[in-house]
Amino acid sequence: MSTTRAHWKDNTTGLARIAKRLILRVPWIRTVARYVAQRLRDARVTGTAAYWESRYSRGDGSGVGSYGVLAQFKADVLNGFVARTGVQTVIELGCGDAAQLALSRYPSYVGVDVSPTAVARCRAQMEGDETKRFFTLTDAEGYRGTYDLALSLDVVYHLLEDSVFTEHMQALFSHASKYVIIYSSNHDARGHAGHIRHHSVTDWVEAHAREWQQIDFIKNRYPFDRKRPAETSFADFYLFGRR
Repeated sequence: MSTTRAHWKDNTTGLARIAKRLILRVPWIRTVARYVAQRLRDARVTGTAAYWESRYSRGDGSGVGSYGVLAQFKADVLNGFVARTGVQTVIELGCGDAAQLALSRYPSYVGVDVSPTAVARCRAQMEGDETKRFFTLTDAEGYRGTYDLALSLDVVYHLLEDSVFTEHMQALFSHASKYVIIYSSNHDARGHAGHIRHHSVTDWVEAHAREWQQIDFIKNRYPFDRKRPAETSFADFYLFGRR
């Protein structure tokens, strides 16, 4: 009897593994499964820096916004802006894994990220491209100075601590000489996941960056839909210029 039970258990386990593999071949099921797994990991979030270093260290990417239709939408907006305004130098605070950067056309670019693993990945991917440099957030000496355009893409609503949000906004505007572009939500609230915390971008600028003004707003081409979290976003573009 014990042998029969063991044999039945082994067969059941084998069938379960086969079924799992077959089910995960269905694209929408695979997407949902990854989303659920991410939500479970979110429950263990302890802070912005720790979360992102852990995420990149285990091989995960920057997030759905850096790939597919969302990445292309952002690239269309940013490349068009750079071309129209004649921007020559760009700094991005929160560059992630450089997936978005692969679609971008900037004459000179500096990427900064809180995760050393992400920065190392960027340097490896862009090796040999002298128009692009990457630094960790703590290596301030490496990216000191001002740039025509400062970018923050899908970053603000990932800043869990109010103090980190404030530091990020201060750095953005202090590094920009002409323009700041922020791609984010724009309200103050907790997010639907552990690594999400919304902040009001325009309120902060009005209160703390009086020498700047909003010059444009571009609504997302793919507004957030809970049924399609991997293809939509609650972020929009907020563009600022000096008064």
